[in-house]
Parts: sequence; structure tokens; C-alpha cells
Amino acid sequence: MSDAPVGDSEPTDDLVLPDDDAPLGDPPVESRLPDEPIEIIVAADEADARIDWYLAHKFPTYSRTHLRKAINAAAVRIDGQRIKAAHRVRPGETISVVLPELPHTGPQPEDIPLTILFEDDDLAVIDKPPGMVVHPAKGHWSGTLAAALQFHFDQLSSVGGATRPGIVHRLDRDTSGVIIVAKNDQAHFALTQQFADRTTEKIYEALVVGVPQLDRDLIDQPIGPHPQHRERMAIRRHDPHSRSAQSFYQVLERFDGFAHVEVTPKTGRTHQIRVHLASIGCPVLCDRLYGGRARLTRAELHLATTDDTPLLERQALHARRLSIHHPRSGARMTFEAALPADYVQTLTALRDLRPGRT
Repeated sequence: MSDAPVGDSEPTDDLVLPDDDAPLGDPPVESRLPDEPIEIIVAADEADARIDWYLAHKFPTYSRTHLRKAINAAAVRIDGQRIKAAHRVRPGETISVVLPELPHTGPQPEDIPLTILFEDDDLAVIDKPPGMVVHPAKGHWSGTLAAALQFHFDQLSSVGGATRPGIVHRLDRDTSGVIIVAKNDQAHFALTQQFADRTTEKIYEALVVGVPQLDRDLIDQPIGPHPQHRERMAIRRHDPHSRSAQSFYQVLERFDGFAHVEVTPKTGRTHQIRVHLASIGCPVLCDRLYGGRARLTRAELHLATTDDTPLLERQALHARRLSIHHPRSGARMTFEAALPADYVQTLTALRDLRPGRT
């Protein structure tokens, strides 16, 4: 998914829930934190989550970085004992939390052009360009979608906290396409519930390295954190802490060594589409994390061509379509974003230089 935001030099999911394109919907508990420790008892259906992810869900305005610092400083204890961020919570454990006060300032408004696909009193639909970070994070304090939203709209929901005004779900920095923005808290909660209930429908397009063996298929493989690389996710078939994930793909066009595919994710895990496509031997083109290639030139597509001008310098993944129920009227609405220029020029070059074999 989304989707959320994560990768090489892009921000990790520290400022969001751990699912790609996951809703940011719980009311911010932090605004009413007492001075003394908060105590939480782990429910049976919450077991096995990492403590930092568990607390990120309970306190959505706090980043996992903030929470890990609190854990390392012994401000988080379980049954009176110090723990590590990798601790997996167990039913009945009592978590004691003392959290620092967060800054109350959000992103400063920036006059960044936005392509607005739809707007009314409750929501706005944006065509996010590639290379734009959704909300502020380490190394990306300006130039974000959140800063642009602050400039363009008089009112945005506050549910996501000061750093995420209006942000309901997310897309990775280099993923382009449709993203929904809530203008008030009522709309935000209604949209969040739709993502949680999986009544939204998301359709992505991707250019991949390699050609899938099947014209269409459902990839049903669980996803969890990579055991060695913090910034990556991985297929974790035998890990009891991984989460189920399903992505349906179909091939739109085949080339020599490449393919153009459409993907409909059934779930919303971090990096789900990228991990799933890589798992079938067809990583997203120019995906630094999962494909091992950061750029593509015409010369790399055809030996007789000496043009080494980059065709593409980011992952070729585009959120083309998103369907939701309007948070107020309930009407089913579908929004589409056209393929961006770098994607189109790469697709054209593949058709010219790498036509599919018969």
C-alpha cells in the first residue's frame, strides 16, 4: 500500500501505523495524557505485537522513534520490569507508560502545487506526484503533502495529530497516485472505518522486471518485518508474528524481460505490493529496496542506443484508482489518477525497445 510511508532514503513508517495504506484513525490519546504513568492491560486479541508497534497503535500521534526512546529510557515498563522495543506483548501484561510532551506545531503551510481530483466540504482527493513525502519525518521536514494541504485548505481533520493534518492513509514517497484527505474529524473517522473494514477498493499499476508466468493470479503470502534489515519487509511464512496479505495481479502487457501489471491489494500491509511482486521474481522496476536497481536508461534497454539519460529514477508504482463510500452521503465514489510522465515515457520506451516476444 498505500502504500505509508518507507524505504532507502525515504522516511520509515515511524510516524504512521505499521500497515501500508493503513488508516490513521484512533482519537489521539496524547492530548489528555496525565502526568503520572498510564497503565494498559494487554487484551487477548492484542497479543504477539511488538511493544513499539502496540504503543504506536494506542498513541497514534507518537512516532515509533519517540516510543523506542521512551522504552530505552525505561519510561515504558511491563509488570514493573524494563523491556526492549522488540518485546512481544502477552495477554494480561500490565504496561506502564510515561510519555513526553510532543510539540504542538504542525507542518508550516507551503505553496506547493497540488492536482486536486475532487473536493467538497468533507474530503479532497489528491493526485500525489512521485517523490513527495506524505507527512513530516526525519530528513523530510519540508516539501511534504501535509505542508501543501495546510496551504491549500482552510480546514483539515485533526485525528492524525499535528504533523498529519487531514491524512487518512498514505503512499510511499516514490509511489504516485490517488490519496484521500479528510477535511473534518467526522469524515476522517468514517473513512478510517472503511479502510479497516476493507470496503475500499484500490487498484495500482506497476512496471516490473521479469515477466509473470501466469496472466493473473492471487499472491497469498504473509508479510512481516525483515529479520536483518529494519527498513524492509519480507515474506515470513513460518513466523507466527507475520500478518496475512493478499494481492491479486493481472498482466496488462508483456515485454522482453519486463511487464506492465495491474494489482488489486486485498489487505494493506507495509510495502505489500512491492514485497509480493518481488516474491514471484518480478520486483517493481527501479525499486531500490526490493529490486536492486535505482534507475533505468534507454541504453540499458537497447545496446544499440547510447542515450544514458534516465527514463526512470523511482519505483514504477502508481495508485491509479480508489473507490470509497462518501463519508456523509454514503454514495459510492471512484477516483482515478492518470499515469505520471516518467511512467508513461518508460512504458513507451519498453514498447519501442523491448517489444514482447511472440
